[in-house]
Amino acid sequence: MRILLVGDEASLPAELSDYIGDLGEEWQVQTVPDGNAAISAVATSSIDAVIVAPVLPDLTAATLLGQMRTLRPETIRIALIDANASHRPPSARIIGMAHRFLPLPLAPEVLLEALTSLEELRELLDSPRLRSSIGRIEKLPSPPHLYLSLMHALEEDDDSSTEDIAKLVAADPAIAAKVLQLSNSAFFNNGRAISDLRGAVTRLGLATLRDLVLASEVFSAQSLSTTERNALQARALTASRLAAKMLPESSAQLGATAALLADIGLLLPGVRNEHDPAEEGDDRPGHAEAGAYLLGLWGLPMPIIEAVAFHLQPQRSNIRSFWVTGAVHVATALASGLPVDEQYLARVGVAAKLDGWRNSANDLITLPADA
Repeated sequence: MRILLVGDEASLPAELSDYIGDLGEEWQVQTVPDGNAAISAVATSSIDAVIVAPVLPDLTAATLLGQMRTLRPETIRIALIDANASHRPPSARIIGMAHRFLPLPLAPEVLLEALTSLEELRELLDSPRLRSSIGRIEKLPSPPHLYLSLMHALEEDDDSSTEDIAKLVAADPAIAAKVLQLSNSAFFNNGRAISDLRGAVTRLGLATLRDLVLASEVFSAQSLSTTERNALQARALTASRLAAKMLPESSAQLGATAALLADIGLLLPGVRNEHDPAEEGDDRPGHAEAGAYLLGLWGLPMPIIEAVAFHLQPQRSNIRSFWVTGAVHVATALASGLPVDEQYLARVGVAAKLDGWRNSANDLITLPADA
């Protein structure tokens, strides 16, 4: 992998270059001090990933990343953010330019994890056409910042209080309203109205809250009509609940998140809806792999990315047992009324469970259209 580091030694110390260089011959790193030097480097050679410091002497990080998008749309663009700003969403302008954000000070192991996951993503979705198509999109859907902040808070402190979680949710009034609305719906209401977020978080539970926050952020795309958005969100939440039921507790949250995001590629312009018959000569990337590639750029775990990529064709997965990919395939198919690949289920030894999963899908109470 060819990596370009852009910034001074305060942001990108020499130890980082040495660390990457010691990983092996297949890892090549180049460091330049400013934006114009980076543009020259990218113009004359192919770069797999560019990592940009938050402050440069000549250009803003957003301007440089925009130039990178024009020159090399297939190059993965990573923006570094100050540690003091790590809990706040990056500026709207840079969100539209960067594929992923990493915190400063940048620890070598954090960089390695990010680069390794991107390399795995390339191996999984090794399509220059797909990378170029996604790279040229003017405005990608923003990463779900509230969801990621919520997960970060829970990972840092298993004992995060309900009040702390409620404060995070309150930062987004639109999502806070949905949380209150859902907590007072017939499915969760036990007869007492809830009017405060802390009570709503307690009533819903963290698993449901995570799913709702993620769905609300991801499916807020202005390109969808209200009806389309509500229908897509309702199907996604149904599939999410079903996938979680089909997996052991240790994998349930992975399956729930992957099923929730399985059709996120439908939010991207210039992709083909794979639920519709393919037309001859249509060379647009399919929405499953396009969505998986987007999630990889956001930094989600590889089991989720692979499940999204192959949820329509589970036999293409590298996983040879029934795990997240299989659960997402079955859950999304049943939630949408689509055929299940029974040959695949027989191969992985779970065909006998299909009738029970159908019954579970029929029994699930989905969210109201306006929830």
